[in-house]
Amino acid sequence: MVIGKFLKRKKEETKEEPKKKKEPEKKETKQTKKEQKVSLEKKGGFAWRILKEPHITEKATFLAQENQYVFKVFPDANKTETKKAIEELYGVEVESVRIINVPKKRRRLGRIEGWRKGYKKAVVKLKPGQKIEIIPR
Repeated sequence: MVIGKFLKRKKEETKEEPKKKKEPEKKETKQTKKEQKVSLEKKGGFAWRILKEPHITEKATFLAQENQYVFKVFPDANKTETKKAIEELYGVEVESVRIINVPKKRRRLGRIEGWRKGYKKAVVKLKPGQKIEIIPR
């Protein structure tokens, strides 16, 4: 009888121990995932969904002297999202945003016809005294 009780205790101990160890591990992984999501939101993880790249042309360089900068944006982006993305990414205050939808155009090379891609661009005007360094020197 003593041996039977001894074996039962060992089985009960081994059954309880893994259950206790597994439960806290799951809770810890959930907490770290939540912390990762919060850290991405703090860093401004949504700007890449709005802005594609700065649009660098001769006209855009003249606008930069007047404190206006031109960016290519994704087709779904709107003015308020663009404003938030610029403010968060570059740390400046935006005064106004104008959006231009450039349509696709038909192009032809000999007898081969095709289309040049259309895109959406945003002209962002900053408050006086603020600058964006688009091209690092």
